[in-house]
Parts: sequence; structure tokens; C-alpha cells
Amino acid sequence: MTETKLTIKKGKIFGTSERPRVCVFRSNTALYAQIIDDNAGKTLFAHSTNEVKAAKAPERYIELGKLIAESAKAKKITNMLFDRNGYRYHGKVKTLADGIREGGIKI
Repeated sequence: MTETKLTIKKGKIFGTSERPRVCVFRSNTALYAQIIDDNAGKTLFAHSTNEVKAAKAPERYIELGKLIAESAKAKKITNMLFDRNGYRYHGKVKTLADGIREGGIKI
């Protein structure tokens, strides 16, 4: 039997100062998002669901997205790239992106 190797090319998402990257991390207990300027190699700001007051799950992720949008507007950022970090675009990750859009940021 011959074994075939599957090669997958990972897309590169690169954030700039005009359009930074929103990188998402999911743990068992919380959802984290950090906004990164890859040109400068710096994290502009980061937020997690631990900072949000909402108790129920879907509202927590929407509120986190709105919190990110508020921080971005304070830094005069209107467009962002969404880096889902390999997670499927559904559930928590999709709700976070919807919350960022509701906050007025274009993804």
C-alpha cells in the first residue's frame, strides 16, 4: 500500500496599522481576543470574556465583540482582519465576529 500525503497550505493573515488583525483564542472557560499590528510586531490591546458582565453564553460573546469595537474606535480603527486561529467559524467565534460588527467595525 502506498501512503499519500496531504499538503495543506495555511493562509497567512497579516495585520497592518490601518487594518490590524483580531486573533481569537478559545479555552474551556473563556474566549480571548487580541488586536495585533504585525508591521510593528505589537499587540494593540486584548480583551476576554472575563471582563464582560453578561452571564449567559451568547450575550457574553456579543458584549466582548462590542468591547473590542469600543477600544478600536478609541484608537481610530475602523477596519480589521479576523483571524479565527484555526477554529471553525460558528458558535462562539461567529458570535464574537457579529458583536464586533454590531459595534461598528468592518471585518
